[in-house]
Parts: sequence; structure tokens; C-alpha cells
Amino acid sequence: MMAGALAGKVAIVTGASSGIGAATAIELGRRGATVILAARRASRLTEQADKVVAAGGRSTAIATDVSDPAQVEALVERTVETWGRVDVLVNSAGTFWRRPLARTSAAEVAAVVNVNLLGAMLVTRAVVPGMLAHGRGAIISVGSLSGRVATEPLYSATKYGLRGFSLALRRQLAGTGVSVSLVSPGNIRTDMTSHVKGALPGPELVAATIADLILRPRREVVIPRMHYVIAWLEQASGGLADVAYRRRSWSPIELGE
Repeated sequence: MMAGALAGKVAIVTGASSGIGAATAIELGRRGATVILAARRASRLTEQADKVVAAGGRSTAIATDVSDPAQVEALVERTVETWGRVDVLVNSAGTFWRRPLARTSAAEVAAVVNVNLLGAMLVTRAVVPGMLAHGRGAIISVGSLSGRVATEPLYSATKYGLRGFSLALRRQLAGTGVSVSLVSPGNIRTDMTSHVKGALPGPELVAATIADLILRPRREVVIPRMHYVIAWLEQASGGLADVAYRRRSWSPIELGE
């Protein structure tokens, strides 16, 4: 997709203050989109919004906690009031979790679920009516290989849930002009994987994939492509995958965003 291919598109990107969300906002701006950046960290959000403008796009930064329904409604209302509509939604807000479930409080469980799963549901719910009214739109959610390969219980549960939500919504909206796609990254170099040694692809890989999916939707994309093998192993032989997990061929904290 060439620069300018998204000219005229109005896109909301959640989790846009860092990592995949920030890289996606910049990539969409580079391709000509108007980008509304949403995240909780207002200061970092403004910095990223400036980078979108520098890349050639237009931007608005709106501090938003996606787990708060009132803030989500305000985000979408302000976007529509300012730009007229929402053409694209990228659900990229997310948080990782590494502590064993037995040492995780009920409040912490709720917080992870609210950001990783409920937040995507709330923002999607808020934009879908407008997209249906216009007869077009693109919804892209950032899942994880951990949504196909069971690793950390709490994190994987939210990513499995997001995957189910995305794939089922795709079927529900088929034929409406509103596309639904899922991107499931493996290890990507972000703050979440700062502990992982070795070379990892940057978030720009995911951002470029998301931008491509706006005009050429697909059901689900696993990236890097080599991780399809791990996903296949989990589906084809869960028992064998259990053995591989116990031998730590991969780590529960090294299976993606």
C-alpha cells in the first residue's frame, strides 16, 4: 500500500502512546489517514500525535481509558463531532501479565481483563453503529500468538477471548461493508518484551500489516509467519505442545504482545 492510500480515512487507534499502537498511528498517518490517538498516558499520547503529523497525517490525541464506558463514548463522540465519522478502528490497547494466578489479586484479574478484552469490546460497540450507517468501515484488533497458544493463564484468556470476539464479529457483520480482521503477533520488540534476549522484529512490522488490512481485509494474520508452526502444533496436538511447553522450547513471557 503506497503513501496516501488512506487519504480521507478517519482512524481511531487505541493504545497509541507506545509500542504497536504508536507505530500503527504513525504508519496510518504516513499513508494519509487522519488518526485519533487514544490511550491513558496523555503526555506520551501528545508526543505520538506530533509524530503522526510529522509523518504526513492529521492527528488528535484524546486521553482515554478504554475500560471506562463513559470515556469510550466521549472518544467516539468527539471524533465524530470533529471529523464526521469513524472509518477505521484499531484495537491495540493492552497490558501484559506475568505473575502466577495464585499470587494475583481479584482487582488485578479484573484490570487485565478490562483493558485487554472489555476495552476492545466497548470501543468496537461504540463505532459499529456509525460504520453500519455509512455502509463501510474496518475494525482491526491486535491479538497475540498467546491467543492461539495457551501460555500465561490470565493473559492468554484475554487474548483467546479477543480472538473469539473478532472472528465471531466478522461473521456477524459479513455483507455489511464493515470488515473485521485480527492480527496475532508473536514476539515483537516493545516495552512488554524488553526482557527478551535476541533480535526481535519491531512494531513497524505489525503496523504495516494493520495498514494493509484496512483496504485488503483478512480473517487473521499471524506474524512473523514462522509462528504459524507453533499455532499449528497447539491445534494439531495439544499434548505434544504441553511437552514442548514443559521443556521450555518457548517461554510464557515470550509469545507476543
